[in-house]
Amino acid sequence: MKNPETPKLGNQLCFPFYVLAKEITAMYRPFLEELDITYSQYLVMMLLWEYERLNVTQIGEKLYLDSGTLTPLLKRLESKDYLVRHRKREDERVVEVFLTEKGIQLQNKACLIPGKLQEKLNLSETDLSVMKETVTKLLHKIEK
Repeated sequence: MKNPETPKLGNQLCFPFYVLAKEITAMYRPFLEELDITYSQYLVMMLLWEYERLNVTQIGEKLYLDSGTLTPLLKRLESKDYLVRHRKREDERVVEVFLTEKGIQLQNKACLIPGKLQEKLNLSETDLSVMKETVTKLLHKIEK
């Protein structure tokens, strides 16, 4: 006999978020393959294009990644000559990350990706904005 309290997958909030994240990340893949980067690497690059220079801790905080996940990711981007990591002279525990010229140039190609994804999703600016606002609101509630 089934327990009437048994959670059902279709009733869970987490499942559509899980599938959506997986599917949207997959939609990025062909665009990112042209740039020779993964989705996680793309997230790091977007931060560096926005802030120009961050330390590893700041990147981890903004992307919700620990250093064990972030360090290999940064090493791969560094091996592609998109960024450079340096220890701060004032405090060698702090590793700063900044773009190389090749990393800066990659931004021009990456600027086309959001528009391509929006076209593929076939959603209006308003729809995307409302969804982003709702998900961000939920994320802020979870963080508290």
